Amino acid sequence: MNKEWSELNKTMQAQIKRKDTYKMGIDTLLNLRSRLMQTLVSFKEELRREDFNAIPFINADGYHSKTIAYSIWHIFRIEDIVAHTVINEEEQIFFAGHYKERIHSPIITTGNELMGQQIADFSKQLNLEELYSYIFEVCKSTEKMLERLSYDELERKIPEERKEYLESLKVVSDSEKAVWLIDYWCNKDIRGLIQMPFSRHWIMHTEACLRIKNKIRL
Repeated sequence: MNKEWSELNKTMQAQIKRKDTYKMGIDTLLNLRSRLMQTLVSFKEELRREDFNAIPFINADGYHSKTIAYSIWHIFRIEDIVAHTVINEEEQIFFAGHYKERIHSPIITTGNELMGQQIADFSKQLNLEELYSYIFEVCKSTEKMLERLSYDELERKIPEERKEYLESLKVVSDSEKAVWLIDYWCNKDIRGLIQMPFSRHWIMHTEACLRIKNKIRL
């Protein structure tokens, strides 16, 4: 793991555990996310469109077995779902902004159900400009929410009925590769969701993207 990102994540997790350092922890988290976003934006500036569809580790076991386009989609579909549906029970940016049509995505899910060549084929269909518009909007919205959250809200549990609501939206595939996400998210408190997916999830997939980028540039 990138040492700088890892240290920021470790510091943030310690800070948000204590009331007197909680706000510093949110600032640390925003700093971490800003650095990760700079990396994601650098791909758009440095790579060709077809590079976003490349899947050089197609048979590998790990996050690097995807494509860069898929990874970006996946990070922010999950964040949009968790921030707006799981935590706030409000409309996702994906739907409010008509991003399915704008991005030309064949799916509305997180993409966990896709495998191998399906991931590469999915990636080719995406409008990259609109995908980046989507991730910027999701990121901004999440960070406004994080800045509003009080320390006392961190221990708030997700209501049991939220699972049924989430299932009804069909934004998580019923594939065994994806359906576990609903219980995973809904069994966490708000602090747990800050730690995953709003921070560590970004790190893991961004590092995987860097590994893909380095491989295709050889």
